[in-house]
Amino acid sequence: MVQRLRMFTFCSICVGMERPLYETPGRGSTSNSAGRYERLQNEAFDDGWDVGCEDALPVLRTHVRDERPRSVITRNTSPDSSFDRSINPYRGCEHGCTYCFARPSHAYLGLSPGLDFETQLIARPDAPDVLRRELGAKSYRPEVIAIGTNTDPYQPIERDRGIMRAILEVLSEVGHPVAIVTKGALIERDIDILEPMAARGLVRVGISVTTLDPAISRAMEPRVPSPARRIAAIKRLSAAGIPVRVMASPMIPALTDHELEMILQASADAGAVAASSIPLRLPGEVAGQFREWVEAAFPDRAARIMGRVRELHGGKDYDPAFGTRMRGQGPWAHLLRARFLAACKRYDLQERLPPLRCDLFRKPGPVGQLPLI
Repeated sequence: MVQRLRMFTFCSICVGMERPLYETPGRGSTSNSAGRYERLQNEAFDDGWDVGCEDALPVLRTHVRDERPRSVITRNTSPDSSFDRSINPYRGCEHGCTYCFARPSHAYLGLSPGLDFETQLIARPDAPDVLRRELGAKSYRPEVIAIGTNTDPYQPIERDRGIMRAILEVLSEVGHPVAIVTKGALIERDIDILEPMAARGLVRVGISVTTLDPAISRAMEPRVPSPARRIAAIKRLSAAGIPVRVMASPMIPALTDHELEMILQASADAGAVAASSIPLRLPGEVAGQFREWVEAAFPDRAARIMGRVRELHGGKDYDPAFGTRMRGQGPWAHLLRARFLAACKRYDLQERLPPLRCDLFRKPGPVGQLPLI
């Protein structure tokens, strides 16, 4: 059974004690601990001086500020990644997934990987223009750009900001291949761009489905569209001829792993043509955030879940070693992999899709310049 939590974030300015500052309904984190680069850490204590500190609390709201990037294409050389470049239209993610491996990236900004990651967001409105300039560089050579590999490009603020849509317009115009990962059903808004790109072999989409249980989903990814809504998005994208991969990730041992085959079947029935699955991984501050959450939300099985997580990562909450960090190690990881392969065969889901085309790329002209005909 999912525990219903009344969540708060804290301050320590009320007569020397730590008291709730905000109520935080609909958030994934249960705390807002400082990142690993901060010199000071706050520690909760109760000195009994609680008189007058029982007023109704305001709700913690999302705040967005803009960043003016000098570049937007991020490079990586990880042997575990199938791409060498990516774009992030936003920093932080309002979806609030408790397990999100991107949370530690907020520590680089002097913000908490906890509630700050979900509520202190950074938008990059100049990203489309900066992208156009980078694609136009003489030295640029096209390869697939991945979007959504850190934070979700279709999180709620995209509805108003439209940065992801503007990026897609640039990529479509110059014939550049792109691979998109999202949990957001808002991607359906951009089918008018994605459909012709798919017809030219320029796009594929990964939809993350972690569970089919709406109660578990609401608890661990509170602002993500429901599992049924994501399955519906797979169906609509597939009907438009857009290749869709279902990403049954992360699989959480003793909580969602029993749903693997059901997720793959439901997605295949909706039109998905490929699948992937990664067991839970908890880098950096995510381990502490997830442990706090699972002990509060699922106290009856928290010890079992964390014990199995450590089995997956050599006795630790997380092992960052290349080659095993994305698959885990030990008997449970091998069993999960065998189940995944058997289900893919049963439901005719591919692990690898045909490569996207890079030969259609044409360098863009300066911003505002019309193309030559």
